[in-house]
Amino acid sequence: MPFWFWNDDLKEDELLRQIADFEAHGVYGFVIHPRIGLPKDTGWMSDKMIGFMKLAVAEAEKRGMHVVLYDDGMYPSGSASGQVVDENPAFAERVLDKMDLSDGGEPVLEPDWNLVAVIDRTCGKSLAVIDRPSGGTMRGLHFLDENPANVIEERPPLADILNPEAVDLFIRLVYDRYHAELGQYFGNTVIAIFTDEPHMSNGTTGILKEVNRILGYDFTPHLADLWYDDHENSGQLRAAYARAVSIRLEETYYARLSRWCEAHGIALAGHPGASMDIGMERYFHIPGQDLVWRYVTPGKTALEGPHSTMAKCASSAMIHMGCRRNSNELYGAYGHELTFEEVKWLANWCFVRGHNLLYPHAFYYSIRGPRWDERPPDVGPNSAWWQYYRPYADACRRLSWLNTDSKHVCETAILCDAQWLPQISAKICLQAQRDFNYLELRSLAQSRIDSDGIHIAGMNYKAVILEKDLNVGKEFLSDIKKIADAGRLANFAEDGLQMLGFLDKLVKPDLVLNPASRNIRYRHVVKGGMDFYMLFNEEFEAVSAELCLGSSGAWEWWDPSTGKITAAASNQAVSFEPGEMKVLCVKT
Repeated sequence: MPFWFWNDDLKEDELLRQIADFEAHGVYGFVIHPRIGLPKDTGWMSDKMIGFMKLAVAEAEKRGMHVVLYDDGMYPSGSASGQVVDENPAFAERVLDKMDLSDGGEPVLEPDWNLVAVIDRTCGKSLAVIDRPSGGTMRGLHFLDENPANVIEERPPLADILNPEAVDLFIRLVYDRYHAELGQYFGNTVIAIFTDEPHMSNGTTGILKEVNRILGYDFTPHLADLWYDDHENSGQLRAAYARAVSIRLEETYYARLSRWCEAHGIALAGHPGASMDIGMERYFHIPGQDLVWRYVTPGKTALEGPHSTMAKCASSAMIHMGCRRNSNELYGAYGHELTFEEVKWLANWCFVRGHNLLYPHAFYYSIRGPRWDERPPDVGPNSAWWQYYRPYADACRRLSWLNTDSKHVCETAILCDAQWLPQISAKICLQAQRDFNYLELRSLAQSRIDSDGIHIAGMNYKAVILEKDLNVGKEFLSDIKKIADAGRLANFAEDGLQMLGFLDKLVKPDLVLNPASRNIRYRHVVKGGMDFYMLFNEEFEAVSAELCLGSSGAWEWWDPSTGKITAAASNQAVSFEPGEMKVLCVKT
C-alpha cells in the first residue's frame, strides 16, 4: 500500500487514472498522503482536499481496494499543519531549557517562560530550569518559492503533543473530521489512519510533576544532569528522564489516538519517531517502522546500528500485542540512485524479519519541478521499473500472506527496553540462524514465567537473552530472577559462541546449514497446517548448503514472484544467489 503523494494541482480524471494504473500493476491499496507542492487553495483538511479524498476512497471501494488516511499535512504528526496552534497559540510546542546563573544572580524570564526550579550544582554554580516555547516547526504542504535555485517550503508551527488538551484539539480537527466525512468507509475500504513519527520534545509546562509520578521519586535535584555530568550516574539519570517523558507521550498522544481509532472501528497505523521505540508500538493496531535515508543497505548496516533492529521491533510488537499486521514505510529518501535490485532486497529484508504490510515511499502524483527531488525516488509509476512492477508487488503480497494469521515458530527472546533494542546479540542470532523476538521488559507483567520459560501471546520462549548494556529497572528485577532461577536466562556480555552454546542447550536448532553460512536469514511460520521457511541470502556471495530442518515432511518450493509450486528433494544442497529469497513449504 504505497504512499501516494498528492503534491500538485489535483484533477479528478488524473486521480482516477492513477488508481486504475495502480490496480493494473498489482497495487490494491494506497495511503493518501497530501504532500509539499499542493496549491494554496488545497489546504489541509479544506473542503477541496476532502472532496478529492471522497473521490479516491469511493473509487477504491468500487475496485475492492483499500485506503489508509494520513493524519497531518505533512509531518511530524500532531499539529494539523499548524492549525492546532492557529486555533490556540498556547498549544505551541514547549521545551525544558536551562539558564546558567552568575553568583547570586536571579533568572530573568521572558514572556511565556516559566521557572521550573533553581538548582545548586555540585561544582558550586547554579542554574535555572525553565520551560519555554520551542519555536519548532514541521514540514508543510505548500511551496513558498519553487525556484530550483532557492526552493522554500512552508513551515507551520509544531503543537505541544505532551499537552493532552492540544492533542484533543488535534483529534477534533483531523480524526473527528475524517469520521464525519468518510465514516461510512471506516472498517471496510478505509482500514486505518496513519500517524507519522510524532516529534517528542524534552518537556512542557508541568512535565516535572508527571516525570516524578512515573519514576516514583522527585527528579528535581537531578535536573542539572540533563545538561551536565554532575554525578557518576548522570547518564543513567538522563536516560530515566527520557524514559519518563516517553511514557508521558504514550499517555498524552498514542493512547488517545489508539482509543479513538478503536472506538471508531479503524486501526491506528504509522510509526513512532525512532527505530527502537518498541514501547510506543503497543498503542498501534498496526505497529510500524520507517526505513528511510538509507538507514539499511546490503552489507554492514543490515545487521548493525540502531536501525538494524526496526523490523524485529514492529513484528515482535505485533506478536506480543496480538495484532494481525505490522508495517514498514520504506525507500523514502534512498535517492535517485536506488535500483530495483535494492528495492527487492529491502522488501525481503523486511519480510524475513516478520513484516506483513509495506508502504513504499512513494508514488508521486506529479514530478513537476522541485517535486522530482523531494525525498526521492518515486518507486512507482514514474520509476524506471514500473513496467516490471507487478511480479514484485505479487511477491510482496504472497510474502505478506505468509506472515499474516500464521504462527511464528520461535523459542528465543531478547529482552529490551521501551526505547533500546540490543543489536549485538541480535546480529549473532541472525547470522547463526537462531530466530528471536524482542520482548520489552514491561511485557513481563503480561507474561507467565515458569520452569518451561516465558509464555506470552501464544509464544513460549525457552531461552531469554539479557544483554549487558540493557538497563533493567528495579521494578523488573523479580521477574528477571524468576527467569534466571528457571535456568532460562542467557546473560550475554562479549562471548557470542558461549551465548549460542547456551541457546543450543535450551532450544533445539530449527535450521542448520551444512556447510554453515552467516549469509542466510530465515523465518519459520506455520499456516494452514503447513510449515513455511523463508530463506533469504542477505549478502553478496552465493551460498550452497544442505538444509536440516526442525520439521519433517515432503518439501516444496513456493516461488514468491510467480506463485509456482515445485517438488523439492530434501537431501540435496540448495543454492542461493546474492539477495535471493526462497520459500520452502514442508507438508506433514
